Amino acid sequence: MSILGLLREDLNNARSHDPAARGDLENALVYSGLHAIWSHRVSHSLWERGHRAPARILSQLARFFTGVEIHPGATIGRRFFIDHGMGVVIGETAEIGDDVMLYHGVTLGGSELVQRKRHPTLEDGVMVGAGAKVLGPITIGAGSAIGANAVVTKDAPANSILTGIPAKIRPRKPDQNTPLVDAVKYVDDMQNNI
Repeated sequence: MSILGLLREDLNNARSHDPAARGDLENALVYSGLHAIWSHRVSHSLWERGHRAPARILSQLARFFTGVEIHPGATIGRRFFIDHGMGVVIGETAEIGDDVMLYHGVTLGGSELVQRKRHPTLEDGVMVGAGAKVLGPITIGAGSAIGANAVVTKDAPANSILTGIPAKIRPRKPDQNTPLVDAVKYVDDMQNNI
């Protein structure tokens, strides 16, 4: 996908996730979550090419301006959205699928002091509530939702709901839809009409 196509997709995604979103120009200028992911794409590209120092400097500049800290080594899919953003931390070995949404204060952190996979993997369509901490080299299955302030340290299968400290895992009932599912459908419909 072209850079312009990615920018358009991100702006559509912001509009579909936030009822307060007014228009593309305003969103492009004021949404710290968009600024953070755009900056991350550049710093991740530098990181992948072996330009580690410039990648880290750019990620720290983005952190200073947005309040969102994303390590340039983190792998992030398409249509990723951070609502409000302040205080979000995403570690070096974190892997984030497509259509994932994080609220403010979320940490995707490590639980070990070793050089290996030590941060979480969030599969497609995961939603993480404000203040949640997802720690260690665990996997959260596709379509799962993590409640606000939950502390998650264990794997969860697809379509789970995780709440509490430590998080308790339960299956999502078929009638428990999330706004994210509707948002993804909206973005797909928008792209089909372009």
